[in-house]
Amino acid sequence: MSHALMGESVANLVAESCEYILANQLPDGSIPWFEGGHLDPWDHIEAAMALSVGGYKKEAELAYRWLRDQQLEDGSWGIRYENGVLVDTSRRETNFCAYIATGIWHHFKVTHDFGFVEAMWPCVQRALDFVVAQQSGFGDISWAVNEQSEALDDALVTGCSSIYKSLECGIRLGELLAENCGDYRSAYFALGDALREMPERFDRNWESKARFSMDWFYPVLCGVFDKASAKERIAARWDEFVVDGIGCRCVADEPWATVAESCELVMALHSAGLTEQAEQLLGWLLQWRDDDGVHWTGWQFVDKAYWPLEKPTWTAAAFVLALDTTYQLTDASVLFCSTLSSNEHLSPLEYHE
Repeated sequence: MSHALMGESVANLVAESCEYILANQLPDGSIPWFEGGHLDPWDHIEAAMALSVGGYKKEAELAYRWLRDQQLEDGSWGIRYENGVLVDTSRRETNFCAYIATGIWHHFKVTHDFGFVEAMWPCVQRALDFVVAQQSGFGDISWAVNEQSEALDDALVTGCSSIYKSLECGIRLGELLAENCGDYRSAYFALGDALREMPERFDRNWESKARFSMDWFYPVLCGVFDKASAKERIAARWDEFVVDGIGCRCVADEPWATVAESCELVMALHSAGLTEQAEQLLGWLLQWRDDDGVHWTGWQFVDKAYWPLEKPTWTAAAFVLALDTTYQLTDASVLFCSTLSSNEHLSPLEYHE
């Protein structure tokens, strides 16, 4: 890694963030938000993905095995774990559950370890079966189920966009193993159609989430739109969300830029082919690190204060993934720049090296 970012070594930036994640990983493999904190499955996977990029294969696989061991009978996971133990059974969120497919495909692209994919495929399959079961006839997927396993009647643009990418990754994993992924393909294309063409299927029973930047860029990040449409979507609200020299707001009406959302926007910009904007935004984020090189959650730019005073492992992870996407450190760097065409079928031989 010979690249540098504003005088910083990319290798050192990756190492500082990964070492922070490792310092917070528990012996069972679980990765809480920070020391003494809780975890949720999505952010746990994000942290494991960063460890893969950093070359910590064993530790990343330990994190995935922990998740496999925690999987509930219906293929889902809860929303909150403390000290590696489930403490909130009030609901199970579909985008949390689907993300295991993204994590395992990402790990394979970094390591090319076919055996680990084989070992984890049943876990991925159960998770995706649970998620697809919550899909409506219109293609959208309910955001969660309650304790009685009843689907909660609404869908989220950000959550469904994440699921869309996870279904793509699940299809790629399944076809790598010569599995029939017809049901996942049908769900994938129906979900994409809903996200592109049926805005009325989202935020039906609560206030619109359009004020959140993730609703703006996540469909781009996850490959819902072609490049031309993605560029149009980014341009339409760029000035609303992006603060020059600072980063991306979490919500449009608050003076708070968050590092994780900014890093994910970096990856979305690469996906849309907007590389110059991506690199500029990434450069702005170096200033929001603590003395140990680890990022704070965000910056309140009216009060000129870090808020909250937390350094989540998932923020560190998002930064590592943004570095990989920008500097192509691993073969997984293009994961968020890919989509699956309707006539594309993958050959297992393609991945045996």
